[in-house]
Amino acid sequence: MPWTGVFAPVPTPFDGHDRVDPARIRAAFARWLKTPLTGFVVLGSSGEAALLDEDESDLVVATARDLVPRGRPLIVGTGRESTQAAIRAARRAGELGADAVLVRTPGFFKSQMTSDVFVRHYTAVADVSPVPVLLYNFTAVTGVTLQPDAVARLASHPNIAGMKESGGDIAQIADLVAVSSGQAFSLLAGSATTFYAALGAGASGGILALGCVLPDACVRLFDLMAQKRYDEARALQRQLAPLARLLGAVYGVAGLKAALPLIGIDVGVPRPPLVPVPEGGIEALRQALSTFQEAAA
Repeated sequence: MPWTGVFAPVPTPFDGHDRVDPARIRAAFARWLKTPLTGFVVLGSSGEAALLDEDESDLVVATARDLVPRGRPLIVGTGRESTQAAIRAARRAGELGADAVLVRTPGFFKSQMTSDVFVRHYTAVADVSPVPVLLYNFTAVTGVTLQPDAVARLASHPNIAGMKESGGDIAQIADLVAVSSGQAFSLLAGSATTFYAALGAGASGGILALGCVLPDACVRLFDLMAQKRYDEARALQRQLAPLARLLGAVYGVAGLKAALPLIGIDVGVPRPPLVPVPEGGIEALRQALSTFQEAAA
């Protein structure tokens, strides 16, 4: 399938005892499934995947798959530090019904993560994954960067369908689009603060935390760009920017989990060692949401 449109990387709810909370997952998806979002990502960075064990991860995937209808893509984050662990995670995700896996770059041994290492890693995963693989570059979290020369080599793999680039460097996005041109490969933006510019540079869509909170607005921005209504799209991007920044560089996952209750979606609090957003931050989120009618729905 073409990986285009707006996908929401959903948070993982925990209960009062710090356990994955399937009831909260079901209640949240009841809201998200009524929106025009193209599809969903579980166990991404917004899903606090690095803080979950394998059994918890499988529970999240199985619960989400029961809720998300076939034909509406469900992408599962399966990045691990070792190649064999990433392979096992991809296989389990496929068995549980994932439509694709999103595999972040390993980054613990940063100085040794060269383009050749990344090509070997992703090729090994894609060779055996039962579902398409999406590369995932998030330098701010991993401390490493999947460079365009590696992406150029990986884009031709028949089971590598695309990439999420979470940085806001539009020149980097344009380079990634250029090196994968001519391949069946989709470049998805991961930063809502630069979504307009990323689409203008050739991205085919986005995996945006902001889409969990303002799905209609994010999809409208995508549609306006597709219709070449650039002035309207640019104005909407400016309107979205304050909240996008709060959910990104300012508060991250904690900001997403604080914003969602303001629109009636309870996903609990971040898992320690992450901490909730302070009261002043919640007020900033409330102010940023105040101009959007859908926030009060």
